[in-house]
Amino acid sequence: MESNKEIISDLQELLAIVNDGKEGYESACEVTDKIELQGVFLKYAAQRAGYAEELKSHIATHGGVGDNESGGILGALHRTWIDLKQALSSKEDVAILEAVVTGEKAAIEKYDKYIADYQDHADHMQLLQRHREGILNALKEIETLLVARKA
Repeated sequence: MESNKEIISDLQELLAIVNDGKEGYESACEVTDKIELQGVFLKYAAQRAGYAEELKSHIATHGGVGDNESGGILGALHRTWIDLKQALSSKEDVAILEAVVTGEKAAIEKYDKYIADYQDHADHMQLLQRHREGILNALKEIETLLVARKA
């Protein structure tokens, strides 16, 4: 079994990722002038804030501290939402949506990594699966919006 320290580290990494997503969605909302997109971005920013609180609770359960309110300290390696900043400067909805898709796919990959490690994460597996499903649903909605704007 993985040590508590490693489980805490895994959960902190997911916390950084959901906070990156929250920040990305908030930034995207501020830049776009489309009411429809603002609503979608705010919805998913709030979702990620909720996920962050749930992860903090599980980190505390394992004796760790989940005080990360902003994105990851791991730099560009894990902060694929950094692409969003470049897209935001263009203020083009297609570029913003494409950057969001990239960030969501990276988040799903991270969740998949820890979900595959079922034995070590069994006590919070349902939480991880629910978060992954929510991120996947967000990805599908963003991809639908992207396809519509490219048409």
